Amino acid sequence: MLVLALCIWSAQAQSGRKHAKTAPATPVPTPTPEPTPAPKKADKESSLLFYVGADRNDTYATFPFTYYDAVVKGCADRLRAGSSADVDVSDRSLSRGEAIKKAKSDTTGTYVVLLTLKLDSMARSYDDLVLEFVVFTPGTAKVATSGNSYPTGTRAGRVVVDPGGTSSSGWYREKLLQRAGEDAGNRILKSLHRDVNIPRSPSTSMLNVTPDKAPQ
Repeated sequence: MLVLALCIWSAQAQSGRKHAKTAPATPVPTPTPEPTPAPKKADKESSLLFYVGADRNDTYATFPFTYYDAVVKGCADRLRAGSSADVDVSDRSLSRGEAIKKAKSDTTGTYVVLLTLKLDSMARSYDDLVLEFVVFTPGTAKVATSGNSYPTGTRAGRVVVDPGGTSSSGWYREKLLQRAGEDAGNRILKSLHRDVNIPRSPSTSMLNVTPDKAPQ
């Protein structure tokens, strides 16, 4: 009986105790995913605009208009080939004053390129030529770039203009002058940070022919 009484007493004592409640676990915060940034759209290269002309009267010597046509064509072709530029050319004489006026009044972002054929200051004869180019910035007419190009690519090599020469030599000189225009176009694009690797044009490769063997 004593054992039974002790068991009853122990059970009652256990039931009278209060069990401590366990504190709920602190919830772990779920990281909020950062929004995925929208991919940046590639800036579309704005199309360049050029107006190319030659001062056909700025010289004491009278050069054939075909010489001016050659440098204008060479320059314009390279500006088109080396960029997405729209190029307009003038077949009439464009003086420096007219080029500046056109650039200042421009509202379309067109660079004005002025080409001039002159006698080389290092000339050994009155007929040595050099192509001068200057580019005027649209709106302000500030000089964006300028320089000289030589028909044979170097200052030491110059083309000699001989009005009494043969038709074949005239053809050859025009090709040399066209190459000088191409060189000017390349240098203009490079100065505007738009230079690309432009393949050699057919007109340049044809210059491997010697003047006396050029096509009639």
